[in-house]
Amino acid sequence: MTVYADQQFTAGAYSGRVANLFTDIPSIAEALGFYSAREAKLYNGSLAMQNQELPGFVTYLLQPTAYTPAPAAVKLIQTHISYVFITDDHVYKFKKPVDFGFLDFTTLPKRQHFCQQELILNRRLCPTIYLDLVALSKTETGFMLSGAAAADPKHIAEYGIRMKRMPEEQMMANVIRSGRLIPEMIDAICDVLVPFYAKADGGADIRKFGRPEKVGINIFENFSQTEAFIGNPSLSKEQFDRIKNFSTLFLQQDKLFAARIEAGRIRDCHGDLYSANICLADQVYIFDCIEFNERFRYCDVASDIAFLAMDLDFHGLAGLSQHFVKRFIEKSGDTGLQKMLDFYKCYRAYVRGKINLFTASAPEVDQETKLQCQEMAGKYFRLAERYASK
Repeated sequence: MTVYADQQFTAGAYSGRVANLFTDIPSIAEALGFYSAREAKLYNGSLAMQNQELPGFVTYLLQPTAYTPAPAAVKLIQTHISYVFITDDHVYKFKKPVDFGFLDFTTLPKRQHFCQQELILNRRLCPTIYLDLVALSKTETGFMLSGAAAADPKHIAEYGIRMKRMPEEQMMANVIRSGRLIPEMIDAICDVLVPFYAKADGGADIRKFGRPEKVGINIFENFSQTEAFIGNPSLSKEQFDRIKNFSTLFLQQDKLFAARIEAGRIRDCHGDLYSANICLADQVYIFDCIEFNERFRYCDVASDIAFLAMDLDFHGLAGLSQHFVKRFIEKSGDTGLQKMLDFYKCYRAYVRGKINLFTASAPEVDQETKLQCQEMAGKYFRLAERYASK
């Protein structure tokens, strides 16, 4: 976890000043596991967020008395799309009224809908973590937090979700960092993923996302968004061209993509499967799937598997990465996955590089942050280039 001194405030009980914790990539979810790693990727200037006046309901929810029973402390994590409140045993997550093109939370009904989607979709893998829909209602004296079913719709100001808090030390990123990740843990992840994909929806509306022209939308979006960064210390023209040419040529293999569709490997997947969204506690918890945009979640199972395999490669765990892929293929019978692996690994590594480039280029970030993100971006782009060169 990277937390910068000028971005961190008192992260404890509310005591007259806001307890904000702003983080950069890799996200704090990698260490604490109580909010979206994906959301931290949207960081684009935490200093600007620090200076924004918080809405009244946020100030209210920072008070322990807002909750029943009252916790000893409340912490706030703010990202560009959510306010997340951490109590002793639970996490409360409220979406911001923002529109980034690929997501739109601008109205209360939309925020309600995507909160419900977040619960439904994540309960596929974490039914005991994603607890219920909550509502914050306006009262004569301020606000009141309750279950959504018990709230009067006429007075609801915001909707949110309530989650069980997961143990920090067992977040997969922390397990990796402390050198505790072993093959048996990888096997346990496979034991969860194989039946998940077998049961996941793979109907006609989803299968079409396995066509090369659909896959290419996400692929070429990355290149259009990073072309202006060519020549940056993190991304050379040679790297950009090599990765783009590799991806372009691979997408021309119509028969290969058709075979994946025919084999039923295009499913309603997780969409963000890597160590920041996995907790290895009393059981394997795989959380925070993408709820806000179907084209990031409807994909080849190989794309999901490639993300975690790439993540293990990135952390210098190539042996465990290979073990993960081998064990998943053995358990699932998906022998065709191997042919897609480097293509999707390249895609996933490039996305991570892009995110770090965006953060490094934000005018609000300090020089230390900029250099660290440039270094991370370069590492991801080199990894993407390696996959493209095989």
